[in-house]
Amino acid sequence: MSVWGSLSAVPAADRPDLLAEPVAKAVAGLSGVEVAEIDPALADTAAFCEAYGSPLEASANCVVVSGKRAGEVRFAACLVLATTRADVNGLVKRRLDVRKASFAPMDQAVELAGMEYGGITPLGLPADWPVLVDARVAAAEAVIVGSGIRGSKLAVPGAVLAGLPGAEVVEGLGN
Repeated sequence: MSVWGSLSAVPAADRPDLLAEPVAKAVAGLSGVEVAEIDPALADTAAFCEAYGSPLEASANCVVVSGKRAGEVRFAACLVLATTRADVNGLVKRRLDVRKASFAPMDQAVELAGMEYGGITPLGLPADWPVLVDARVAAAEAVIVGSGIRGSKLAVPGAVLAGLPGAEVVEGLGN
Protein backbone atom coordinates (compact mmCIF):
# COMPACT_ATOMS: atom_id res chain seq x y z
CA MET A 1 0.00 0.00 0.00
CA SER A 2 1.30 3.46 -0.84
CA VAL A 3 1.63 6.23 1.72
CA TRP A 4 -1.35 7.84 -0.04
CA GLY A 5 -3.82 5.02 0.50
CA SER A 6 -6.81 5.80 -1.72
CA LEU A 7 -5.69 9.31 -2.74
CA SER A 8 -4.12 10.41 -6.00
CA ALA A 9 -1.23 12.86 -5.77
CA VAL A 10 0.56 15.22 -8.12
CA PRO A 11 3.92 17.02 -7.89
CA ALA A 12 3.48 19.72 -5.23
CA ALA A 13 5.04 22.41 -7.42
CA ASP A 14 2.20 21.86 -9.94
CA ARG A 15 -0.51 22.77 -7.39
CA PRO A 16 0.57 25.84 -5.38
CA ASP A 17 -3.14 26.47 -4.76
CA LEU A 18 -3.06 23.48 -2.38
CA LEU A 19 -0.21 24.94 -0.32
CA ALA A 20 0.26 27.77 2.16
CA GLU A 21 2.33 30.56 0.59
CA PRO A 22 5.60 29.83 2.47
CA VAL A 23 5.23 26.12 1.63
CA ALA A 24 4.71 26.84 -2.07
CA LYS A 25 7.95 28.85 -2.09
CA ALA A 26 9.82 26.07 -0.25
CA VAL A 27 8.72 23.21 -2.53
CA ALA A 28 9.50 25.11 -5.75
CA GLY A 29 13.08 23.81 -5.83
CA LEU A 30 12.50 20.35 -4.35
CA SER A 31 12.00 17.09 -6.20
CA GLY A 32 9.91 14.13 -5.11
CA VAL A 33 7.38 16.18 -3.09
CA GLU A 34 3.76 15.32 -3.87
CA VAL A 35 0.46 16.87 -2.79
CA ALA A 36 -3.10 15.56 -2.60
CA GLU A 37 -6.28 17.46 -1.84
CA ILE A 38 -8.23 16.23 1.22
CA ASP A 39 -11.33 17.15 3.19
CA PRO A 40 -10.14 19.84 5.67
CA ALA A 41 -12.27 18.19 8.39
CA LEU A 42 -9.99 15.13 8.04
CA ALA A 43 -6.65 16.96 8.40
CA ASP A 44 -5.86 15.52 11.84
CA THR A 45 -3.53 12.55 11.41
CA ALA A 46 -5.72 9.78 12.83
CA ALA A 47 -8.81 10.95 10.91
CA PHE A 48 -6.78 11.33 7.69
CA CYS A 49 -5.28 7.84 7.96
CA GLU A 50 -8.62 6.22 8.70
CA ALA A 51 -10.54 8.02 5.96
CA TYR A 52 -8.00 7.59 3.17
CA GLY A 53 -6.33 4.29 4.13
CA SER A 54 -2.90 5.83 4.62
CA PRO A 55 -0.80 3.87 7.14
CA LEU A 56 -0.32 5.73 10.43
CA GLU A 57 3.35 4.72 10.46
CA ALA A 58 3.81 6.59 7.15
CA SER A 59 2.67 9.90 8.68
CA ALA A 60 4.81 12.42 10.52
CA ASN A 61 3.66 15.22 12.80
CA CYS A 62 5.32 18.63 12.91
CA VAL A 63 5.01 20.40 16.25
CA VAL A 64 6.26 23.88 17.09
CA VAL A 65 8.03 24.12 20.44
CA SER A 66 9.15 27.23 22.29
CA GLY A 67 11.11 28.12 25.39
CA LYS A 68 12.74 31.18 26.94
CA ARG A 69 16.33 31.92 27.81
CA ALA A 70 17.40 35.32 29.20
CA GLY A 71 14.07 36.83 28.09
CA GLU A 72 14.48 35.60 24.51
CA VAL A 73 11.82 33.24 23.13
CA ARG A 74 13.34 30.44 21.07
CA PHE A 75 11.38 28.29 18.62
CA ALA A 76 11.99 24.95 16.94
CA ALA A 77 9.95 22.62 14.77
CA CYS A 78 10.03 18.93 15.64
CA LEU A 79 9.17 16.28 13.09
CA VAL A 80 8.41 12.82 14.46
CA LEU A 81 6.53 9.79 13.22
CA ALA A 82 2.83 9.90 14.09
CA THR A 83 3.28 6.72 16.14
CA THR A 84 5.68 8.57 18.51
CA ARG A 85 5.83 11.73 20.60
CA ALA A 86 8.57 14.37 20.51
CA ASP A 87 10.90 14.39 23.52
CA VAL A 88 10.11 18.03 24.29
CA ASN A 89 11.30 18.01 27.91
CA GLY A 90 14.57 16.23 27.13
CA LEU A 91 16.22 16.49 23.72
CA VAL A 92 14.31 19.55 22.51
CA LYS A 93 14.80 21.50 25.74
CA ARG A 94 18.56 20.83 25.61
CA ARG A 95 18.78 21.71 21.90
CA LEU A 96 17.01 25.03 22.46
CA ASP A 97 19.12 25.63 25.60
CA VAL A 98 16.09 26.67 27.65
CA ARG A 99 14.92 25.83 31.15
CA LYS A 100 11.50 24.65 30.03
CA ALA A 101 10.26 23.81 26.55
CA SER A 102 6.62 23.37 25.65
CA PHE A 103 4.34 23.40 22.64
CA ALA A 104 4.13 26.95 21.32
CA PRO A 105 0.74 28.62 21.76
CA MET A 106 -1.42 27.78 18.74
CA ASP A 107 -2.10 31.38 17.70
CA GLN A 108 1.59 32.28 17.92
CA ALA A 109 2.72 29.19 15.97
CA VAL A 110 0.14 29.84 13.23
CA GLU A 111 1.05 33.53 12.93
CA LEU A 112 4.82 33.01 12.86
CA ALA A 113 4.68 30.02 10.49
CA GLY A 114 2.17 31.61 8.10
CA MET A 115 0.29 28.31 8.07
CA GLU A 116 -3.02 26.95 9.35
CA TYR A 117 -3.35 25.09 12.63
CA GLY A 118 -3.35 21.39 11.86
CA GLY A 119 -1.41 21.96 8.66
CA ILE A 120 1.96 23.22 9.95
CA THR A 121 4.79 21.54 8.10
CA PRO A 122 8.58 21.81 8.23
CA LEU A 123 8.72 23.17 4.68
CA GLY A 124 8.67 26.97 4.59
CA LEU A 125 9.12 27.68 8.31
CA PRO A 126 11.03 30.78 9.45
CA ALA A 127 14.72 30.46 8.51
CA ASP A 128 15.95 31.00 12.07
CA TRP A 129 14.03 28.02 13.48
CA PRO A 130 15.89 24.76 13.82
CA VAL A 131 13.97 21.87 12.27
CA LEU A 132 14.62 18.78 14.40
CA VAL A 133 13.93 15.64 12.35
CA ASP A 134 13.69 12.27 14.06
CA ALA A 135 16.16 9.81 12.50
CA ARG A 136 13.30 7.43 11.59
CA VAL A 137 11.61 10.21 9.60
CA ALA A 138 14.87 11.04 7.83
CA ALA A 139 15.33 7.36 6.92
CA ALA A 140 11.80 6.93 5.53
CA GLU A 141 11.25 6.59 1.79
CA ALA A 142 8.47 9.17 2.19
CA VAL A 143 6.16 10.45 4.93
CA ILE A 144 2.85 12.28 4.88
CA VAL A 145 3.00 15.75 6.47
CA GLY A 146 0.91 18.90 6.45
CA SER A 147 0.94 21.32 3.54
CA GLY A 148 0.46 24.53 5.48
CA ILE A 149 -3.33 24.31 5.00
CA ARG A 150 -5.88 21.79 6.25
CA GLY A 151 -7.20 21.02 2.75
CA SER A 152 -4.23 18.98 1.53
CA LYS A 153 -1.30 16.80 2.57
CA LEU A 154 2.23 16.37 1.28
CA ALA A 155 4.30 13.23 0.79
CA VAL A 156 7.96 14.11 1.26
CA PRO A 157 11.01 11.84 1.03
CA GLY A 158 12.82 11.57 4.36
CA ALA A 159 16.07 12.63 2.71
CA VAL A 160 14.42 15.86 1.51
CA LEU A 161 13.20 16.62 5.05
CA ALA A 162 16.67 15.91 6.47
CA GLY A 163 18.15 18.31 3.90
CA LEU A 164 15.87 21.27 4.62
CA PRO A 165 17.54 24.53 5.67
CA GLY A 166 18.08 24.43 9.43
CA ALA A 167 17.31 20.71 9.64
CA GLU A 168 19.12 18.51 12.13
CA VAL A 169 18.58 14.76 12.22
CA VAL A 170 18.16 13.75 15.87
CA GLU A 171 18.34 10.12 17.01
CA GLY A 172 15.60 9.36 19.53
CA LEU A 173 13.64 12.60 19.08
CA GLY A 174 10.41 10.62 18.86
CA ASN A 175 9.63 8.05 21.52
